[in-house]
Amino acid sequence: MRHLGALLFLLGVLGALAEICEIPEVDSHLIEKLGQHLLPWMDRLSLEHLNPSIYVGLRLSSLQAGTKEELYLHSLKLGYQQCLLGSAFSEDDGDCQSKPSMGQLALYLLALRANCEFVRGHKGDKLVSQLKRFLEDEKRAIDTAAMAGLAFTCLKRSNFNPGRRQRITMAVRTVREKILKAQTPEGHFGNVYSTPLALQFLMTSPMPGAELGTACLKARVALFASLQDGAFQNALMISQLLPVLNHKTYIDLIFPDCLAPRVMLEPAAETIPQAQEIISVTLQVLSLLPPYRQSISVLAGSTVEDVLKKAHELGGFTYETQASLSGPYLISVMGKAAGEREFWQLLRDPNTPLLQGIADYRPKDGETIELRLVSW
Repeated sequence: MRHLGALLFLLGVLGALAEICEIPEVDSHLIEKLGQHLLPWMDRLSLEHLNPSIYVGLRLSSLQAGTKEELYLHSLKLGYQQCLLGSAFSEDDGDCQSKPSMGQLALYLLALRANCEFVRGHKGDKLVSQLKRFLEDEKRAIDTAAMAGLAFTCLKRSNFNPGRRQRITMAVRTVREKILKAQTPEGHFGNVYSTPLALQFLMTSPMPGAELGTACLKARVALFASLQDGAFQNALMISQLLPVLNHKTYIDLIFPDCLAPRVMLEPAAETIPQAQEIISVTLQVLSLLPPYRQSISVLAGSTVEDVLKKAHELGGFTYETQASLSGPYLISVMGKAAGEREFWQLLRDPNTPLLQGIADYRPKDGETIELRLVSW
């Protein structure tokens, strides 16, 4: 009996020494509803719209999209390999309109691994060499602490660099401290949309004491409140959140389980369309001369992108966007392109920055949306 008591005491001490970030069970209907948002995106098979994060998110969830999922991976292979392998050692990019980013390449490799395809040989060497080159070019531009932390954790668990294990462990600890310090009073790590990746990292990074458990509890409460409010509509953000809700992270792809059962994802039931009201949204650009301000009439439920399109149709307003994994973002307004260390920020008047992009935020009747050129 004395030995049993000593064992229980030791387990309690070990538990205190290794606080972990846990996510409770989530209603399966909520997960299914999130997954249904991804289905329309899986029909967009042009290279401009292909997003390997969607495939990775589904494979790390309890959901599957059947033949649609298989076709999506096939399209990823055709598009990304032609582009990436063509641009790895030559100037001829074929049909590629722009050089894929480091993030796109990393997610593509994760998508292959999620399907238990381990790229080796000459093709694999080219892809990995391309990724290493990106890392060298962009290492100073990485500001996504969670992704950096996941990369360090992957290196640590894969034991690729045993001689640098101590430095890698220190890097993981530094990233964890940075993320915990970035927690807002509401509980998000940075903001609601950076929280899923932060949680993926923290779920893989136990630490002494109760700080981690307390921080994750606050984050869970804030995240679930945002889910109930319908904050997650963007495909990239949903694909980063689905693994968290299924107690998975990108680190699980070190040893992927490609035979794990997943439920077939069915499209959402169609709703009977109702007569939509017309709302008025004021669009303004005050950081240029002459300033622009115009009241735009659009259907209720329209996005900021819809407002921009309508303003362009009415005349006197021009803009340009560029595709990204998280959707289109503004690169030019009224002929003024964002320069180095500048970006076009979206704000709700009088001075509230919007966390969502132009394709995701839906203004309400009477709101004023400002496009402001800012430096960072």
